Amino acid sequence: MRPLVPLCAFLAALLCGCQPGDFARQAAGRGVLLLGNGSDPKALDPHLVASVGDSNVMEALFEGLITHHPEEDTKLEPGVAERWESNAEHTEWTFHLRRNARWSNGDPVTAGDFLYSYRRLLEPRLASPYASMLYILRGGKEFNEGTLTDFSRVGVRAPDDFTLVCTLALPAAYFPQMVKHTSWLPVHRGTIERFGGMTDRFTRWQRPGNHVSNGAFKLRSWRIHHSVVVEKNPFYWDAEKVSLREIRFFPYDTYTEARAFLGNRLHYTYTLPAELIHQSRGVRSEWLRTEPYYGSYFYRLNVERPPFDNPKVRVALALAIDRQAIVDSVTRANQEPAYGFTPPTQGGYLPPRLVRFDPERARTLLAEAGFPGGKGFPGFALIINTSEAHRAIAEAMQDMWRRHLGITGVRIENREWGTFQSQVIRQDYDAARAGWIADYLDPATFLDMWRERDSNNNTGWSHPDYDRLLAEAAVQPTEEARHAKLREAETILLTEMPVLPLYWYTRTYWLRPEVKNWKPLLLDHHNYKYIRLEP
Repeated sequence: MRPLVPLCAFLAALLCGCQPGDFARQAAGRGVLLLGNGSDPKALDPHLVASVGDSNVMEALFEGLITHHPEEDTKLEPGVAERWESNAEHTEWTFHLRRNARWSNGDPVTAGDFLYSYRRLLEPRLASPYASMLYILRGGKEFNEGTLTDFSRVGVRAPDDFTLVCTLALPAAYFPQMVKHTSWLPVHRGTIERFGGMTDRFTRWQRPGNHVSNGAFKLRSWRIHHSVVVEKNPFYWDAEKVSLREIRFFPYDTYTEARAFLGNRLHYTYTLPAELIHQSRGVRSEWLRTEPYYGSYFYRLNVERPPFDNPKVRVALALAIDRQAIVDSVTRANQEPAYGFTPPTQGGYLPPRLVRFDPERARTLLAEAGFPGGKGFPGFALIINTSEAHRAIAEAMQDMWRRHLGITGVRIENREWGTFQSQVIRQDYDAARAGWIADYLDPATFLDMWRERDSNNNTGWSHPDYDRLLAEAAVQPTEEARHAKLREAETILLTEMPVLPLYWYTRTYWLRPEVKNWKPLLLDHHNYKYIRLEP
């Protein structure tokens, strides 16, 4: 662990208030918001990104049909669509687009832009990591998998320039919540094709000067390992409501970010080291935010590699993890140890209580799998994206498996974020750290990803009964009946255990008092046009 003396000294120095050279306060006076964002974005293309940090930048640059409400996750904020409605079965949704929506180059935003964008995301050659998000469209899965080649048979059409109709494969009353996600964001067809074809990845269209977007902000600069800077978009339809002149996203690691904040170089930290949470409570508690966060921290197991192809091995590893000890002694941010994969929801979903700490049962299962006392268990790599917090959790698990199961060959290997993502997507790993923050407020966002061939599965695991139960859940007449089917499906997931749930997230971070309208949100999606700065 890195020494904390410099950080503690910074905290002590700041007891008396802001210090000379307060760059963050000066930036606030100019309307410039300074945000820690964890890592460099993988891309500035909403169809190629998958992480929370990437989404933060996308949501500043682009706007979908419906966007995020500034105060409540459950409410819907009109975006490009000014209104929408569905049929009685919630299988057909019609969106009416506002006529004054513009791209950052002044072009009108039309229903055809969304039609083009949804086709692009589903094109197999693009290999979008979130293609499965659009499987809810009738024929979307078949088109993405290549068994359907005529896109006109996919459930989306544009009867005119300002009307978009989505026909779903299954009923979904929560569909408006889904379309807030970055995978449903539009891209500018002319710009995409000026620098390549529809399915060309990482072309020059993402560069400053070339980039065209339709959100409250447009791209000003992108310097790898330094920052992404966006500035107010004068063509945005609601530009009068946008207070900020500029947002700067910095890809700092946890400790660099903390030092930058304490040195008055940031308004917000993406995360916070566990050892500083307690200290800041006693020093500058007005900075500290600890909030519920609808997400699950877990590990993926590659079930196509021995010994993880054996369910008994996977369950033994899960039973040997003392989750309460991890949240009490390692993470220390009021997280809840996970007893299922899906967090409980305000809507009434409760996951089955199948995840527990039972080292005796774990040893029995490991022996039944052919590794009594850990003898003969092959060494394997536990990969993490580089972070002191992820390393500390991995070291705790490494120690628990050694003490409770006799497994000694676990190697913890760091990967830079882009490399880590690519390795997981290729399923080139033994075990991999993971986190899943809900795409929308419904348990389906946690369970749909483990369907066969889902683009976010990346474990090699599938189960026909699991897929069947998810399909049956979608057509249940009541939410209670739907949740019962989802619990049945999650029971299969937790019995087979291709993933090792550890805890349910909280959001713990620092925020300077200059930042206003930054409300606690379960999904942590902040609508930047409502954020303002008061120096």
